[in-house]
Amino acid sequence: MNTKFTHFDDAGNARMVDVGIKKETVRVATAEGRITMLPAAYEMVRAGTMKKGDVLGVARIAGIMAAKKVDSLIPLCHPLAITKADVSFSFHDDIHTIGIEATVGITGRTGVEMEALTAVSVAALTIYDMCKAVDKGMEISVIRLVKKSGGKSGDFVRSSDR
Repeated sequence: MNTKFTHFDDAGNARMVDVGIKKETVRVATAEGRITMLPAAYEMVRAGTMKKGDVLGVARIAGIMAAKKVDSLIPLCHPLAITKADVSFSFHDDIHTIGIEATVGITGRTGVEMEALTAVSVAALTIYDMCKAVDKGMEISVIRLVKKSGGKSGDFVRSSDR
């Protein structure tokens, strides 16, 4: 494991990592998160009856758009020509929670972990925005990298004991 932060020079100044000499490889990252809400709001999203419209359709597009704009949101992230961005949802009726998963891919010199994490985050925030009239107490949680492949650091798969 690398114990040195790559976004700081030897003097401790922030810098954008030079990826120009890195080899292009296929890279894929998957992130997940969830949003928990009151039963009434959950059922409205599930039934597609929320007053603002198709909550998950809008959240899916927002997540994909966010993955494409990470360099505008997170300092020192490279602008990337991503080749894949998928956002999907799952329902967990017993806990009134919507699971969010984003997978982002590229053939490039740097990874797409930030793009996948941002896609999940913005999709969750979009759900919150579209449902806040019914439930202002929704909780967004457990946003994390699930797996990534490609690049110098190799593959990562989140272990279940973390």
